[in-house]
Amino acid sequence: MNNYKNSSEGAQIMDNASNIFNAIPQQLTEEGFETLLRSEHVRIERIVSRGHITPVDQWYDQAWDEWVILLQGQARLHYHADDRRINLDSGDYVLIPAHTKHRVEWTLPDVDSIWLAVHLY
Repeated sequence: MNNYKNSSEGAQIMDNASNIFNAIPQQLTEEGFETLLRSEHVRIERIVSRGHITPVDQWYDQAWDEWVILLQGQARLHYHADDRRINLDSGDYVLIPAHTKHRVEWTLPDVDSIWLAVHLY
């Protein structure tokens, strides 16, 4: 999505601006994941869901914290430990601590749900 160059201090600098709502595939047979930025301690990705869910018997159990905001659409997260469900609308965000088993239980079937996920290592 972006082209980067290194500054004299070694930091990555974007060559140009991009729009998170652009370049979304017409056909999405699976949820779409795109890394926008990666460093030693952070990975930022765009996730596009169009009715996609985590398989019923599968749980994410990540070794790092993940902060996620739903920029567009609607979704429902399901937490394993307390069987809690959180409904998300555009603009809602959550912090999912490391080793918190969770899954995406529902997203709108005919509308792109666009997430911005920040993985903190």
